[in-house]
Amino acid sequence: MPLYRDEAVVLRTHKLGEADRILTLLTRQHGKVRAVAKGVRRTASKFGARLEPFMVADIQFYEGRSLDIVTQAESLGSYGAQIVGDYDAYTSANAMVETADRLTESEASLQQYLLLVGALRSLSRREHVPNQTLDSYLLRALSLAGWAPSFYDCARCQAEGPHTHAVVQLGGVVCDNCAPPGAPRLDAETIDHLAALLTGSWDVVEASSPSATSRASGVVAAYTQWHLERGLKSLSHVSREEGQR
Repeated sequence: MPLYRDEAVVLRTHKLGEADRILTLLTRQHGKVRAVAKGVRRTASKFGARLEPFMVADIQFYEGRSLDIVTQAESLGSYGAQIVGDYDAYTSANAMVETADRLTESEASLQQYLLLVGALRSLSRREHVPNQTLDSYLLRALSLAGWAPSFYDCARCQAEGPHTHAVVQLGGVVCDNCAPPGAPRLDAETIDHLAALLTGSWDVVEASSPSATSRASGVVAAYTQWHLERGLKSLSHVSREEGQR
């Protein structure tokens, strides 16, 4: 059975026996991979620390029948230590990797891989408020999966915006004609904040008021839960305090 090599980010791990771990990884070229890392729970392990959640590594695999086997691992991004030391970054990172796990399969998805690695790097460097980094990641990841929201034109009939009714089940903002009875309205600042999260316009995101940021986070959470059908367990642990840093 052949060897292959790929870059990968560790999504989650499970104990196996006394010293091994089963890893779920998102790779650059092979999509999502499940593999066994033998002996990594021993203190003498040469690459155990490189295969913790949120770490990015250059990994050599031995192709197995059901699970591949990790034979080598070289660190490319040691983001785990910086992330786990900060609760807000840690909970946001958990929501990110759970989302990536749910959105990806064995087929390669380079854009999803690069998006996740970039978001984890940003979290580790504390470039932005962690929950805003998470909200931006969620909107972009869902967009890459085919569920791009609209925050200007009507998501249902494409009537030119701006519109203020927000209906996550319909894909974002909708016009008055398409809005179901009782559909909530969002103020312009919150809609601008959501659009900026989607496009990565961080000057707009960081200039938003705490109340607009909080309302936008609620929309992002609802939009994510709707499209993933089952709730993200880790999302309930993310702090949504206004002005959180």
